[in-house]
Amino acid sequence: GETPAHLGGTTLFGDNVEDEWFIVYLVREITREFPGLAARIDDNDGEFLLIEAADFLPKWLSPENSDNRVFFYKGELHIIPLSETQEQASNLTISQALTLLSNHSEEFLAAESIRTAVYKRISGYPEKIQASFHRAHCYLPAGIVAVLRQRPSLVAAAVQAFYLRDPVDLRACRSFKTFRPEERVMTVVTFTKCLYAQLVQQKFVPDRRSGYTLPLPSHPQFKAYELGMKLAHGFEILCSKCSKVSPDSKRNVLSGPLWERFLSSLKEKDYFKGEMEGSAKYSELLHMAEDYFQQSVTKPESCVEVSPGDEILTLLQTTTIDLKELEREAACLPPEDGE
Repeated sequence: GETPAHLGGTTLFGDNVEDEWFIVYLVREITREFPGLAARIDDNDGEFLLIEAADFLPKWLSPENSDNRVFFYKGELHIIPLSETQEQASNLTISQALTLLSNHSEEFLAAESIRTAVYKRISGYPEKIQASFHRAHCYLPAGIVAVLRQRPSLVAAAVQAFYLRDPVDLRACRSFKTFRPEERVMTVVTFTKCLYAQLVQQKFVPDRRSGYTLPLPSHPQFKAYELGMKLAHGFEILCSKCSKVSPDSKRNVLSGPLWERFLSSLKEKDYFKGEMEGSAKYSELLHMAEDYFQQSVTKPESCVEVSPGDEILTLLQTTTIDLKELEREAACLPPEDGE
């Protein structure tokens, strides 16, 4: 459309606002590294960089006219002012904004007070990245330990699945199909402080049928057992939501306007050969059409995102789990971070 070639992205930062400011830091560094790039960034509150610097903004700037006026360019924050001829509330297109920015970037540098307010939120990076981690001992099924070795970031999806669980999710955790409690080992898991807090502060008692039992709270490793149990529930919930076992994904594909158009075109071309709707022959032809449609619409390359559960199951199939080796490592773990 009107927008020039660009890269974009969306992040769900959940309860961790610090993640959002980390992204601001990254975006600023990218524009510093590649001087030809301009970048803009907003969130569910809108132009949150301006909100951060609200006390220092010029009088003319308002939520109504701020669209496409706030950019990182050459590593600095820029604000494109209204021109003399512009109405108070008129908005720029991205193309207009970029032209102005490349021609007048020195004039559009945001006031020092505005830049200071924003940069204060991202000061301390990249060193601050390490400070936001929390490493804790967890007593976990060997399969999860192996999966986290390959993809440490899956811990976030698992914590979220546990944190936002509902009764349907917990039904999957009555009998653990994927991560049985029999083969557990002690390991160190790296969380962010936010994820760790979300897991620790939840009161949760496992279903007796699940096979997950906890030692007495006085046990020296009670916390590691409890953390591992909660995390295992998160991983099990993710796997239970997998498309491999979910008939919903098929229903979703076959309920959209695309399918309706496909079906009516088949009818026009007499695909059903005059068979009565609901007859055995009609149903057979319909199933063939559904399968064909599903395969052509949901090709792997058109799936933008693999669900975390699918990814976990794939990793489990392709990873060899050496229990003896994991137990040897468990005997000499590094200490965990202090509460």
